Amino acid sequence: MTRFANQTVLVTGGTGGQGSSHVRAFHAEGANVVIGGIDAERGAALADELGPRARFVRLDVRDESSWSAAVHTAESAFGSLNVLVNNAGVQNPPATIENTDQATWSRILDVNVSGAFLGVKVTTPALRRATGGAIVNVGSIMAMGGTAHYAPYVASKWAMRGLTRTAALELGRDNIRVNTIHPGVIATPFIHEPAAGATAAISDFYSPAPFAVPRLGEPIDVTRLLLFLTSTAASFITGSEYVIDGGLQLGPALQAETA
Repeated sequence: MTRFANQTVLVTGGTGGQGSSHVRAFHAEGANVVIGGIDAERGAALADELGPRARFVRLDVRDESSWSAAVHTAESAFGSLNVLVNNAGVQNPPATIENTDQATWSRILDVNVSGAFLGVKVTTPALRRATGGAIVNVGSIMAMGGTAHYAPYVASKWAMRGLTRTAALELGRDNIRVNTIHPGVIATPFIHEPAAGATAAISDFYSPAPFAVPRLGEPIDVTRLLLFLTSTAASFITGSEYVIDGGLQLGPALQAETA
């Protein structure tokens, strides 16, 4: 399929487990891809693998000038920017609020909230120049409730919900749609490896056994939803939130006893 032929997609955190899945899928669907990230070695390798329709840009999402450089790369290399995927995010080491230092709090919100805010701010003029497009902010199932020991991350993803709805209201008349995806527990290094300063990974606290769909999610599960939301098939969808968690929020799927 070539749903995204002649379109350019910028994916932040584009070298990670979910990000690289998104990049590869958009590219396979005909898009030009701009891989935003801070790991230059992995980013350059991915761009080389994909070929002439791919570029890597070192993108620190906390820095407005870094965003401007990424947009310039997209437009100068491919003529336009049509889709932004605000995928970059960081996790805090688990700690109670009482034992969370302010530096950790600020770092998580700077990346997860300010980074998404700057992405919307800086890419909007480019999306207008392209006569419209789509933005998807990648949130988290943790934005749908509270999670002990993860206050900075939870707060950042709750904030993204408000940012998405506000941006959707402001940009809808410009033919720019803004939506959010909230993944559950997805099998990536982000889940399986401890955050900086932590000794346990998030996956240590979750077993998929009680889920309605009793497995961890895979990056492609999220990617498929992302492709739909950024395609013309979703042209009447904006300001919406999509949870993709295998039924985690539903509660445990208890098995009836058999005689």
